[in-house]
Amino acid sequence: MFKKKTLPDLIEELRSNENIVNWHEMQPIEAKTTPFEDSVDPRIRAALQKRGISELYTHQGSAYRLASRGENIVAVTPTASGKTLCYNLPVLQAIAADETSRALYLFPTKALAQDQKSELNEIISEMGIDIKSYTYDGDTSPAIRQIVRKAGHIVITNPDMLHSAILPHHTKWVSLFENLKFIVVDELHTYRGVFGSHVANVIRRLKRICKFYGSNPTFICTSATIANPKELAEQLTGSPMRLIDDNGAPRGRKHFVFYNPPIVNVPLNIRKSATVEVNHLAKEFLRNKIQTIVFARSRVRVEIILSHIQELVKNEIGTKSIRGYRGGYLPKQRREIERGLRDGEILGVVSTNALELGVDIGQLQVCVMTGYPGSIASTWQQAGRAGRRHGEALILMVASSTPIDQYIVSNPEYFFDRNPEFARINPENLIILVDHIRCAAYELPFKNTEEFGPLEITEILEYLQEERVLHKSGDTFYWANQAFPASEISLRSASQENVVIVDQSNVADVRIIGEMDRFSAMTLLHDEAIYLHEGVQFQVEKLDWDHKKAYVREVDVEYYTDANLAVNLKVLEIDKSRNSGHGAVHQGDVAVTMIPTIFKKIKLTTFENIGSGPIHLPEQELHTRATWLELKDTDPELGAKILEQLLLGIANVIQHIVPVMVMCDRSDVHVTSQIKAAHTGLPTIFIYDHYPGGIGLADDVYKRFDEVKEAAANLIRKCSCKDGCPSCIGNEIEGIHAKQKSVQLLLSL
Repeated sequence: MFKKKTLPDLIEELRSNENIVNWHEMQPIEAKTTPFEDSVDPRIRAALQKRGISELYTHQGSAYRLASRGENIVAVTPTASGKTLCYNLPVLQAIAADETSRALYLFPTKALAQDQKSELNEIISEMGIDIKSYTYDGDTSPAIRQIVRKAGHIVITNPDMLHSAILPHHTKWVSLFENLKFIVVDELHTYRGVFGSHVANVIRRLKRICKFYGSNPTFICTSATIANPKELAEQLTGSPMRLIDDNGAPRGRKHFVFYNPPIVNVPLNIRKSATVEVNHLAKEFLRNKIQTIVFARSRVRVEIILSHIQELVKNEIGTKSIRGYRGGYLPKQRREIERGLRDGEILGVVSTNALELGVDIGQLQVCVMTGYPGSIASTWQQAGRAGRRHGEALILMVASSTPIDQYIVSNPEYFFDRNPEFARINPENLIILVDHIRCAAYELPFKNTEEFGPLEITEILEYLQEERVLHKSGDTFYWANQAFPASEISLRSASQENVVIVDQSNVADVRIIGEMDRFSAMTLLHDEAIYLHEGVQFQVEKLDWDHKKAYVREVDVEYYTDANLAVNLKVLEIDKSRNSGHGAVHQGDVAVTMIPTIFKKIKLTTFENIGSGPIHLPEQELHTRATWLELKDTDPELGAKILEQLLLGIANVIQHIVPVMVMCDRSDVHVTSQIKAAHTGLPTIFIYDHYPGGIGLADDVYKRFDEVKEAAANLIRKCSCKDGCPSCIGNEIEGIHAKQKSVQLLLSL
């Protein structure tokens, strides 16, 4: 008969598991508190005391004090440390003291906005003050929208809605903009790369409209731990910031464990699938009724893990106790799952990073990650989901065979001793900037000498006048176009020509289900590609490249597709150079030409290649920023063929290292190698931003090149394979010690 075990029992058992490569124990921390300020309204105090809050954590107290004085703040503390009160308390106090006061809350996702609204409304109802808080997003009905515009004290929205539905129609929001006291930017660390660069410009437009209506709101930002929160907040908001990082929240004992699956193919150094190991580990906790969250990297992976775990435990706890959670679930479903987790009815949840952000799901005891989440900040966010209050918690990171996962588990000191990454944005990216100046001109005319943020933009205004987008009269530029500019601009892409995805599964209900920038569409939306949307598989029946439309139909297949891209680079301009060992490192502008060649069909369960086909699409050109490394002296005995293979292997390793170093998605930066670069004829590795105009990532690599080089060499050295495998430089190269040669080449730069 099955005997139930406790979490401490299972932790002890796990300690002797031979696949554990690192065990990091974090000691409990007591809370540090401070009394409420005298200025806090007694009704707010009573409502919080009813919820068990009789004192504030130190960071909450600091946030209230500074924000109430009108200082812009950025509060940075770990997951589940009560950051919500850092903004709710000063906002509620301002409205309690003056009912005309207004606040605008920005959350990166609709789900998070809904979750925060529920919590806020509970406090408001206990306060007994007539404060109206509403979410304003794509799901808000027209009748409610009118009420929100006229009477909402607190308007909760996301950057996309602010950009396309609120700012262009600011004349309907007069009472909000005239009386705006606070702008709250939650989950600040998510505003990086292209998305962050767009949002910085949306906030410039927002501040311009506030100034027009005579308000000067205070910014309250909150963030998970990143290396440069103050710098990012100042870049994003264009306002000086005070950093609050005196975390006073308590923490229970936490065990952070790295688990490396056993090798199943010694010559190729291929390990047992991380998914299979996660299924078995999660099963142990769930059958012992220990609340567990499993994180997976993609929607497909969530569904695969969920179905496997449900099958494994259906006889012991039933399939209803384990749920999936990811983008694409309806709001009602999400609320139901969140409530089930808080109440303890749901024992397990398998999620994408949708639950990484601050949605309240109560106290889970175990967190299992399927592979490294991609950044240190993300990993700590996911880890924070376990042991959210005082109890003991276990975090297990199960490595996959990819180079970056193997690097992290082989170098635990890199993870535990290092600050989280820098978050980078480039609001001055010309393509993004011009788009938002068009939107700003639609909203309000521009004076000849007016600045946009810190920028002098007369040249851009004159260019738009020449293009007949603006009309100049006296010293003012007016909007002169029929188009509505905000509708053409997606905040999550820097490409202006997006491909629209049309679902024609149901002839009676043909509908648009999404869009994608054209560079990504070449490899993800070609004819016969399998496209995933909200967990559903679609096959692309036709990509109409000229009209930028992809026609898809729902299918149920056991494979996904992966496309090969032929890339060629031409250096346009060199901005910076430095000699380094036997080579040189350069930074500058490049033109990248790309043409997709073939696609492969890869089986979902075994990842084997089960078919392929050609892709017929025109060549595309991308002008962007790059850093490139060129080798001036190479061993003549190597020969061109071997040198080409070594460069490919090093490029593969750098492709995995760079996103970790500069905190971006893997698709934001591309790495390619050339045995003879067109401009010099020398062996060269290019690292370039995969966005028109660049967003500062390759520039960051140039600054931190020595760090990137050392981390790449370290990954190759520490890989447990004999002489090259898919977890490092690819396969072995006949006739040489490929790993040793790769490290030598890297370090000679």
